[in-house]
Amino acid sequence: MKIVILSRNPNLYSTKRLVEAGEQRKHEMHVVDHLKCELVIEKKKPSIYYKGEILEDIDAVIPRIGASVTFYGTAVVRQFEMMKIFTAIESQALMRSRDKLRSLQVLARAGLGLPKTVFANYTRNADEIITKAGGAPLVIKVLEGTQGLGVVLAETNQAASSVIEAFNGLQARVIVQEFIKEAGGADIRAFVVDGVVVGAMKRQAKDGEFRSNLHRGGSAALIELTDEEENAALKAAKSLGLGIAGVDMLQSSKGPLILEVNSSPGLEGIEMATGKDVAKNIIRYVERNL
Repeated sequence: MKIVILSRNPNLYSTKRLVEAGEQRKHEMHVVDHLKCELVIEKKKPSIYYKGEILEDIDAVIPRIGASVTFYGTAVVRQFEMMKIFTAIESQALMRSRDKLRSLQVLARAGLGLPKTVFANYTRNADEIITKAGGAPLVIKVLEGTQGLGVVLAETNQAASSVIEAFNGLQARVIVQEFIKEAGGADIRAFVVDGVVVGAMKRQAKDGEFRSNLHRGGSAALIELTDEEENAALKAAKSLGLGIAGVDMLQSSKGPLILEVNSSPGLEGIEMATGKDVAKNIIRYVERNL
């Protein structure tokens, strides 16, 4: 098969591993920078040009779309779908997962546990939001933030009010969530491929930090999920329509609480922590759908 990986950097660990896994299974692998694609939209013959040449005879696409280029990246994925080419992550699911507020609403509607979350449209009454969220300590997140950026822990109501007002002044939309103290600065990343958890790791924040993201210096270790945690991860990925997903959740006294669902989860952390060939699982998922 001829498989295209949509990635802006062929040297990224995840991109290289997918190319390697595909070639090991005798596929023709190509890395295409989605920002350099030109879309020709026609009634009967939609097409994509890359570096002046038309992309054709492609069997499948594996999107690796960064959050900062979601709009154009999703348009490219949608164009492949119009060309009747299988995409490992569908354009609608990609957009749904990137909208933090929308994805939380979808997850809540599916009956999944979430930290209590409050959202308002640049309200001037920060105290009311704080009260509705249960009071400090609170986690305040910018809706467009990734990899732990734009996430603040406010330990007092006064601090929370100041942070909310500051973000409002910058016209940055935020959500306010209860702080799950018993999680102890750790979360779980379950990697779901085609309705199966192919690997899971527990990420622990470094000393003095509450964000457990590996990009923020957190550490990762293999973990065996409970049945409840595994079911929550699978249900979260399914509710958002994602064939590939990194489901982040907290262990709490109320059971697993979903933090977010990542539609382009990195492979390095999960493969290093679990020792599993996750890239191979993704290639096999593509094969099964063709």
